[in-house]
Amino acid sequence: MQNDKLFNYLHLHFIVFIWGFTAVLGALITIEAIPLVWYRMLVASGLIFIWVRFRKEKLQFPPKVIAGFFLAGLIIALHWLAFFGAIKVSNVSITLAIMSTGAFFTSLLEPLLYRRKVIWYEVFFGLIVVGGLYVIFNVEGDYFFGILLALAASFLGALFSVINGKYAIKYNASVVSLYELFFGTLCITGYLAVSGSFSEAFFTVSMNDWMYLLILASVCTAYAFIASVHVMKWISPYTVMLTINMEPVYGIILALLILGDEENMSPQFYYGAAIIIVTVIANGIIKTSMERKKRHLPDS
Repeated sequence: MQNDKLFNYLHLHFIVFIWGFTAVLGALITIEAIPLVWYRMLVASGLIFIWVRFRKEKLQFPPKVIAGFFLAGLIIALHWLAFFGAIKVSNVSITLAIMSTGAFFTSLLEPLLYRRKVIWYEVFFGLIVVGGLYVIFNVEGDYFFGILLALAASFLGALFSVINGKYAIKYNASVVSLYELFFGTLCITGYLAVSGSFSEAFFTVSMNDWMYLLILASVCTAYAFIASVHVMKWISPYTVMLTINMEPVYGIILALLILGDEENMSPQFYYGAAIIIVTVIANGIIKTSMERKKRHLPDS
C-alpha cells in the first residue's frame, strides 16, 4: 500500500510537470492560437472517445445536463484560446505567472455561484496577489496585452472549474471531458465556418507542428486528464493541491531551459511571480488546514 501511494505521488508530480510543459508546447507550435486550440480539442476528443468506448461508459444524459456540458465546453475553449493567445503575444513565463491567480478567481466565484460566505483570508490573500500583479505590470509593460489575455484565461479557467465541479462529482470524469471537449471543438468550428477561416492555409500544418500538436492532445490533454483522476483516488486533496501549485514553477523553469533567452525576464518580474505563487500555496495550506479542523470538530 505504501509503495502504491509513493508511486501515485510521483505520478502526480509527473502529471503536473506535463501541465507545465503544455505552455512550452504552445510557444513551440508556430500556428496561431485558434487553429492550435481547434486541433488540440479535436484530436483529444477523438482519443478520449476511443477510451470511453473501450471502457463501455454510459454516454446518455438528460438534455439539461448536456446543455451544462455545452456551456462548460464553450468556457474551456475560450480559456485555452486566451491562454495560448497570451503565450503568442507575450511569453510562457508571464502567462504562467498570471495564471497562478486562478485560485483567487475561484474564491470569488464560489460564493457567487454556490452562495457560500466570503472567507476573510481569501480576500486578504487576493489583495496580496493584486500586489504581485502590480509588480509584474510595472516592470513588463511591453507585455500588457499578453497579461490581460492571461488574466482572462485565469478567470475563465476558474469559472470552468467551479461550473465543472458539480459534474465531476456526479458523472464519469472521462465522459464529462469527452462531451466538453467535443462541444468546445464544435463552438470553435462554428466560429471558423462563419468567419470563412477554413482554407487551404488553415489545414497546412508543418510536420514539427503536427508532432507537437499530437503530444499536446494525447499526453498533455487526454492522458494527463485520465491519469489525474486516477491519482486523486490515492492521494489526499491537501497533497494534490500543493503539488498542482508547482505547475507554474515547472513551466517557467522548462521555458527557460527549452526556449532560452526569449524567456529571460527582469528580477522584478520574478519577485512579482514569487509573491503570487507563494500566496497561492499559503492560501491552499490554510484552506486545507481549516477544512481538517472542521471535520474533527464534534457536532453541536
